[in-house]
Amino acid sequence: MRIGSAVRRSSPDGGGPPAAAVVYGDLVVKLTELATAGGCAAKYSAARLEELLRGFVPAEAENLLVGLDPADDAAVYRLDDERALVFTIDFFPPIVDDPGDFGAIAATNALNDVFAMGGKPLLALSVAALPEELPTDVVRAIFDGADAQVREAGALLAGGHTIRDSEPKYGLAVVGTVAPDGVWPKAGALPGDALYVTKPLGTALVLGGAKRGLADAAAAVRWMRTLNRAAADLLRPLAPSAVTDVTGFGLAGHAYEMATRSGVRILLDAERLPALDGALEAARAGVTTVGTRSNREYAALEVGDVAPELVELAHDPQTSGGLLVSLPAERGMSLEAQFAAAGLFLARVGRVEDGVGVGLQ
Repeated sequence: MRIGSAVRRSSPDGGGPPAAAVVYGDLVVKLTELATAGGCAAKYSAARLEELLRGFVPAEAENLLVGLDPADDAAVYRLDDERALVFTIDFFPPIVDDPGDFGAIAATNALNDVFAMGGKPLLALSVAALPEELPTDVVRAIFDGADAQVREAGALLAGGHTIRDSEPKYGLAVVGTVAPDGVWPKAGALPGDALYVTKPLGTALVLGGAKRGLADAAAAVRWMRTLNRAAADLLRPLAPSAVTDVTGFGLAGHAYEMATRSGVRILLDAERLPALDGALEAARAGVTTVGTRSNREYAALEVGDVAPELVELAHDPQTSGGLLVSLPAERGMSLEAQFAAAGLFLARVGRVEDGVGVGLQ
């Protein structure tokens, strides 16, 4: 029996399962070989999305605080003076072979869009497209991995929709709540702000490197499973100027969106970019992705005298990445102290200036 790379072993040892495969009884399942692209690297390119939306007339409604003009990490609809709803949907093909990790990472990636808007998740629905031949235990592990993350985010997984598809895909539609005056848009960065990220970079590089025996993916998986809930909770009292999460368009692409929508210039400090273990080594060995090439075309990055592997890292498409935060520099020391006291990761990666575009120096 064969489901892409899910094969039944013909002997007790079967020569051993493929590297990183998961064994269910006598069936070996390697989810990533069922997909043509994985994680947020499977997104449409940012440039093509801009083209598709250019002629789209956004809905006009007084209470639609965030929609498609401009687009952001999630939509926000005001219910009254104190409450607004945050809506998002996000799904993708497997980026890892373990089904529990796949479900957890896909769920975390969707839930983090709500945190990136300053909100708190309330309810989630599964969006699943899976080969009908997958063992029931594999499918259940995907759902269980997602459910655990939804609960950790303080929300409930209340249902969903599942269809048959030869390529596995999983994610969530999520609704959350936020105060109307507490929404964090991508627009709003101000000259004089400091720029921070709350997770290290390089998930695509590390996973690509792991396939070639150049890196260990375990740390990258842990980071992709990490919710941005704790980081968002510490940020709220500090009223950041602008926030987004770093996902498929890479740090450079999401900084470019923040800069263009805020009418400012963002200058990234190449030497401060935090890299996952193995990411820079993979870049030096020539590991890259189609998503990276699309990101280079989208973000008109002005590059100074910077090592090529750091340029690659800046464009690397992240899956379930951290928050990109712009806030007044005078609040930076307080932010750094609070993150350090809580044992949370934080790296200052640049600053906001007068001007336009994004530079990497």
